[in-house]
Order: sequence, then C-alpha cells, then structure tokens
Amino acid sequence: MTDTQAYHLLGNIIRFQADGARTNGAYSLAEITTAPGAGTPPHRQKDDDEAFYVLEGTYEFMHNGKNVTAGPGQFLFVAKGETHAFRNAGSAAARMLVINSPAGLHENFFREAGDPIGADQPMPAPSAPDMPRLGAAAARYGIEFLPPR
Repeated sequence: MTDTQAYHLLGNIIRFQADGARTNGAYSLAEITTAPGAGTPPHRQKDDDEAFYVLEGTYEFMHNGKNVTAGPGQFLFVAKGETHAFRNAGSAAARMLVINSPAGLHENFFREAGDPIGADQPMPAPSAPDMPRLGAAAARYGIEFLPPR
C-alpha cells in the first residue's frame, strides 16, 4: 500500500485511496472533502464514468439538468458525456467517495490542476483557482467545463 495522494482544488480536498497503478487501470477511488458552499462547476467528461457515494453532510448534485439532494448512504452514477456538478449544501464540511472508470483521467487532472497537500492537512483557506492551468488540464483529460445554469 502506498501513501495517500491529496490535492486541493475549488474548495475540495481530493485524497486518492486507489489509483490506476493499484487497480490495473480499471478505476480510481478518491475520498473528497468539500468545504461549505464549495463544489464543482457544471462539466462533463467524454471518456470516463463517475460514481458518487455520500459519507457525511449534504450535497446538491446537478445531473443532466435535474437537481438532486443527497445525504449519507446515497449514490449517484454519472455516465461519460453526462453534464453534472456538485456543491456542499451544508454549513460544515461534507465527504464522499468518488469512483472514476477507467482510471487515469481524473487522477491526472487533479494532479495537474490541483495543489498538492499533505494527506491529513485540513482544508486550506479559499483562493482563486489558476484558470489557465485548470483549463489546460481539463482539455488534456477530456473534461469540458460548461457555463453555470
């Protein structure tokens, strides 16, 4: 077992529990901690499926134009090409597990677009993302950011 890799991006701490090197490229598994009000903008990825399993807190998901609120124990599957976003709707940090299949695309996106942090580091202070770096990494890994609804 290797050390957990962790990155901060858009108010999310992404801790990879398993990556493609450990799953023969089949999937990656990340634990995501999201600051209150933070999340991701609407986007879609063309080459990987994504699944979310909420552990703590309340997330608001936008999935193909519909809003879904999910709490602990709830699951959401997003097939490649489907538009989605999420946001922590609570007043405390929320946590979920995220699986991407196949592995590689999302983990490499976060490695390039995110800021590396210690695996047990608390949530960093909010800061503006490096948009050119974010956009370039997204383009390399088949992620398309869409205008907010």
